[in-house]
Amino acid sequence: MENDPELNGKYLGTISKDFVVVAETLKEASYQVRKRKISDYPIFVFTRTHVPVGSLLLAKEDLALEWHVNASYLEDFMQRNLVMEDKKEDFIAAYKDADEFCCLFVVDSDFQNFVFIPYPED
Repeated sequence: MENDPELNGKYLGTISKDFVVVAETLKEASYQVRKRKISDYPIFVFTRTHVPVGSLLLAKEDLALEWHVNASYLEDFMQRNLVMEDKKEDFIAAYKDADEFCCLFVVDSDFQNFVFIPYPED
């Protein structure tokens, strides 16, 4: 669950560019997911094509982004077998403070991985 070097080299530039645009929206969505007791572990899916994970939060066409952003959470990932029951504790241990970091699940063709990106300072 570390930040993958392949992700850093191949995707981090475009993800970071889009993340700056949507960071405040994602931070508020993360807060609402936790406040409403939906989950303590919000996850935002960054994908270039529509995927059936979570709910579409931001369409790339609407904000001139390279990535769609879906809102999801750990329990949804577990129901879809994207995080297996025996890996739940590992995921929770690796999960960073949701007030400071955004948990992204990056999906692009045959590549998918988690990455944690710090929210910009206020």
